[in-house]
Amino acid sequence: MTEVTLVNNSFKFACPICQSPLEIVSSDEQRCPRDRTIYRCVDGIWRCLRPDRVASLEQFIHEYETIRQAEGRGSADPAYYRQLPFADLSKRFSNDWKIRAASYRSLVAHLIAPLESARRPLKILDLGAGNGWLSYQLAKRGHTVAAIDLLTNANDGLGAHVHYDVSFTPIQSEFDLLPLVDQQADLVIFNSSFHYSPRYETTLAEALRVVNETGDVVIIDTPIYSNASSGAQMAAERHAQFQSKYGFPSNSIASENFLTYQRLNELSLNLGIDWQTRKPFRGWRWAMRPWWARVRGRREPAEFLLISGKRKRAL
Repeated sequence: MTEVTLVNNSFKFACPICQSPLEIVSSDEQRCPRDRTIYRCVDGIWRCLRPDRVASLEQFIHEYETIRQAEGRGSADPAYYRQLPFADLSKRFSNDWKIRAASYRSLVAHLIAPLESARRPLKILDLGAGNGWLSYQLAKRGHTVAAIDLLTNANDGLGAHVHYDVSFTPIQSEFDLLPLVDQQADLVIFNSSFHYSPRYETTLAEALRVVNETGDVVIIDTPIYSNASSGAQMAAERHAQFQSKYGFPSNSIASENFLTYQRLNELSLNLGIDWQTRKPFRGWRWAMRPWWARVRGRREPAEFLLISGKRKRAL
């Protein structure tokens, strides 16, 4: 299979329908040589959804954007985006960003920095990029990054790329149908997004397709529980809250919603992945949450680990 490099782009794109490498038509247009489907770059974002999937995703995108807009996400100030995750200049979600900041520091300390000492730049996929904060921080370190998400709005989606002073490649795509040629990424990072997968095996198989043989698949800020019933209760609570507040449960696309340690082991066996888990330190108050939950008779609180996986080596 011939690989085609896009003009002014370090990523090699493939058709999300048949995975044939795309032909360059112009600097903002690509075409599949097999089925002749056209994919365009609009407002700086490569639109790479499969045409037959667009209609089925509309409800999910509309509901997600409705919730995020109602919550007051985003800002008109470029400084807001450039300070994330270390400071929330809006002051509206400071606790959430403290979680993200701890996860980011752990990601850099345990994975990014050690890889940087061996080679750079790294080619990284940021899956669930949202407003692009992680892509920006990694691009500032000199890496080649693709920010991948369904949302393209300028406030809380990929359109926010205009606020940054270092460039990365925004791509609208589903996780299970990545428009990229095989084995080109050093890292595939699910950025607070893995739990939106309808089936983890399918999503991870696609991540393994695009990561190189020695690369890592990374999961950050997906809730993980010891007991699956705690995760199911969390998901039910969220759906009920959304139904009450917005008039819909925000589950138009079925997803697994959370991880458990047992599920992680199943994925290791089913896909041949060796996992490593690390627990970022988020302060003593956070560390005491499980104890307080037991004392008060509440469900187990979620943990948010740094989870990284490599293909198991053949014996």
